[in-house]
Amino acid sequence: MLISVVLNLLNEKRHIRDLLDSLVTQEGPFEIVIVDAGSCDGTVEIIKKYMAKHPEIRLFHHPGTRGESTNFGLAQTKGEAIATTGGDCIANPFWLNEMRRSLAEFDIVAGKAINIGYHAFEDLERVELYHNGFDVSYPSANMAWKKLVMDTVNGFDEWFITAEDIDLNFRAVSSGFTLGYNDDAIIYHRTKGSFIGFFKQAFWNGWGRKQLTMKYGNLWSSYKPQRLFETSVSFWALARLGIALLGYLMCKLFEHPPEYISALQAERKKRKRSSVIFPGR
Repeated sequence: MLISVVLNLLNEKRHIRDLLDSLVTQEGPFEIVIVDAGSCDGTVEIIKKYMAKHPEIRLFHHPGTRGESTNFGLAQTKGEAIATTGGDCIANPFWLNEMRRSLAEFDIVAGKAINIGYHAFEDLERVELYHNGFDVSYPSANMAWKKLVMDTVNGFDEWFITAEDIDLNFRAVSSGFTLGYNDDAIIYHRTKGSFIGFFKQAFWNGWGRKQLTMKYGNLWSSYKPQRLFETSVSFWALARLGIALLGYLMCKLFEHPPEYISALQAERKKRKRSSVIFPGR
């Protein structure tokens, strides 16, 4: 199975060598499709040096939201499956091989992400979101989808600032695709290197979760926030949750959904009104 690894990068000069070194040694067949979203720190120059030695790497330039830039990359792929990871990640040598193994059984595969960096951030867990029996909250830093999935759901929703990967998985599972987890498909993910970066990430994660509720309605019954307290009760877990709630509230106040989401919301309200049973009828 030819796997297309799609990378959406912006100013990753510090990390890009480690990422590409870990990808070019993967078991083939694979291609690496890189979309640069407007780097100005020398990232592109480093990539071009790797391209001279590795013809499986192709580079494109397309600024935009993470979803928009990644969708552009998806349109350039030739593989039977799509895999994604982040510019600040390092792939285990058996990553793609494990993804292939799981894609023989599932339509979508999430791998294990091991956080490396500042120790206080390493053990923080995701806020899980379940839909149709699947956890759809796995991040695109370690995911793979069959090409059919991407074609069916039309890739990422470009409106999202973050949580575009959760939205994609939500729509894919709604369409009947299966999602599996492979503990041996490992990506090493660098945690944020500063407190400011950590809090910015938490804020925008909260913003993205609110965007999800704007699109799909109330999802709180599907979340598993208690997992945060079961696995990592700490100052940093509580701080992240507080900043994420701030992002959630700010999105509620200032974000305006595009027309198609407004239409979905209107349709939900219409169905809700039509389902009311009046006394005596």
